[in-house]
Amino acid sequence: MSGVRAWIDHHRLLSFVAIAYAFTWTIQGALAYSGMEASWTHSILIGFGGFGPPIGAAVVVWAAGGSLRTWVGQMFNWRVGARWWTLAIGLPFIILSLGVLLFVLAGGPIDLTEFESPLIYLFAMAWGTVWGGGQEDLGWRGFMLPVLQDSYSALASSVIVSVTWAVWHLPLFLNATTTHGGWPLSQQLLWMVSILAGSVLWTWMYNSTGGSVLVVAVFHAGVNAMGIFHPADPAALVPNGVPDPWLNLLAEVTGALPLVLIAVLLVAVYGGDRLATRDPPTPRDAGLPPEPNAAE
Repeated sequence: MSGVRAWIDHHRLLSFVAIAYAFTWTIQGALAYSGMEASWTHSILIGFGGFGPPIGAAVVVWAAGGSLRTWVGQMFNWRVGARWWTLAIGLPFIILSLGVLLFVLAGGPIDLTEFESPLIYLFAMAWGTVWGGGQEDLGWRGFMLPVLQDSYSALASSVIVSVTWAVWHLPLFLNATTTHGGWPLSQQLLWMVSILAGSVLWTWMYNSTGGSVLVVAVFHAGVNAMGIFHPADPAALVPNGVPDPWLNLLAEVTGALPLVLIAVLLVAVYGGDRLATRDPPTPRDAGLPPEPNAAE
């Protein structure tokens, strides 16, 4: 066992990615193969599969003899100032508003007669923070990002995380009962662009708050939940039960553009080296001791 532990410690990123993928792909792959219909049970199991990244990170921190308490503590780091909480909660609404404006300017039809209850948004935020996406950030942002930034710039690290993060979602694209499974190729490619841009935003918020995974998870959940309030006319998007490819593509393009524009703005303002006005969190901030000497 000590040999396995030492190997993991010497190959931290590789071990993290392998464990994260193995856990998630096993659970979500089994769901795709089972043919289980969409339901609350299905959603809970999909969310459980999303714990691959934090489980991978926990195993590596443990194997390295690091502090699991320090690593997990990033998820409870809420003392970051009102400014960052305002951004984490309010910026998703700005992203939605810009997307809707672009959609309308491009001729997209909207329906303003019905809006979802704010209670649904609060539930989506809470669910998304702990089970529907935010739980991933303890791995991607709370572990992988600071390890990468120890050797690469914040921008390069964001790109590496985004590619790893995107491929990790593969089982969802193979499951016809998930949202991802029903997307055409064009929508999948746009989603990849959104993942890349979003990764820059997530890095900016993580670095700027000194490593608050909690704030990043709330922001992540907020961005995911914004689709609930997009006023695109469902009757036009899916006439007679058949999705209109042009209008759905327009909705995706206009939804992705604000993320891309904000990501470009952040790189221009803060620079790609740190994406923040302070030094980025280090592996030690993620609970990891210095890497062992490769010659040992």
